[in-house]
Amino acid sequence: MVRKKQGNDKALTAKRRLVAHTNPKLPIAEQYRTVRSNIQFSNLDEDIRSLVMTSSGPGEGKSTTAANLAIVYAQQGKRVLLIDADLRKPTAHFSFRLENYVGFTNVLTRKAKLLDAVHETNIPNLSVLTSGPIPPNPSELLASKNMDALLDEMYETFDFILFDTPPTLAVTDAQVLANKVEATILVISSGKTEREAAQKAKELLLNAKARLLGVILNNRKIEDGGHYYYYYGTN
Repeated sequence: MVRKKQGNDKALTAKRRLVAHTNPKLPIAEQYRTVRSNIQFSNLDEDIRSLVMTSSGPGEGKSTTAANLAIVYAQQGKRVLLIDADLRKPTAHFSFRLENYVGFTNVLTRKAKLLDAVHETNIPNLSVLTSGPIPPNPSELLASKNMDALLDEMYETFDFILFDTPPTLAVTDAQVLANKVEATILVISSGKTEREAAQKAKELLLNAKARLLGVILNNRKIEDGGHYYYYYGTN
């Protein structure tokens, strides 16, 4: 059984602001919905059901973007599973105020069943699979046949599966998963991400045969009002 998370809306905000849930009328929340629409329009024949969210380096807003994108998909009525696949520096349990004793790594090693490890959140239709204990061999776990079987199991239960992965230039985890899922998005931060780093991250993902839908430019200010916004574009 999926475990029901207790708490109120305030408990859903820790280190990151889940604005698509707490303030859905803000311009930034609308940008998340725009990203969702662009993903859906990128493949008109059938819905994209699995997505890797990554960045070139740390601190570029990847996990915040992943969490809010998962929320806007859930708001559309889809059964969404957000997976903290950063098995080195996980953060989803902080963002959603969840326990992290059992999670993704336990399911990958067959020490727990998927639905026993998944947390149901206070956001309708949104479930979260936290990282679980940090393993010594993240890349090997993600490349295993168990990962392929687990992904098939996820497709049977959920409409949309979103993997929050480590930065691409740091480790190979994102490349491994990008080769297994249907699409990938790269997050970069305005004024922080170097052009060379973004280009290198793109090359690594394409070399891994990832279907790179585009790039989200994060933390760029709009001149009239100073709001931060996200920009989505194809590569």
